[in-house]
Amino acid sequence: MSKYLSAVGRIFLASTFLGVVILKLIAIQSSPEGYAQYKQVLGQVGLGENFAPLLILIELIGGTTLFLGFKTQLSAYVLAALALFMAIVVGRFSPETFFIYIGLAGGFLNLARNPNTTCSLDNLKK
Repeated sequence: MSKYLSAVGRIFLASTFLGVVILKLIAIQSSPEGYAQYKQVLGQVGLGENFAPLLILIELIGGTTLFLGFKTQLSAYVLAALALFMAIVVGRFSPETFFIYIGLAGGFLNLARNPNTTCSLDNLKK
């Protein structure tokens, strides 16, 4: 049982960004102005409109690869960096969000340090 806990933790961590990006894409698709509204929200926290596709891409690719356990260490480092970035940017407006992103970054760094989990594509190569 304990060998599966690390896989469950990896999947839970991946779902934070993967789930959020899926919800973002649904919101963008549900309205003709959805993408413009998303860019406006990013502008409210000081991010330019160029960040919209970049954030979606990083969250989608990073969340998916981490969920599947493919390139786990690299994905965890990238998502940890993104979480720290979001903690700094969004955390200025919401202290609660700052600590949530810091906690996520810690979880991703822990996963990057211990990337070998069961039920992952990385382990199929071995």
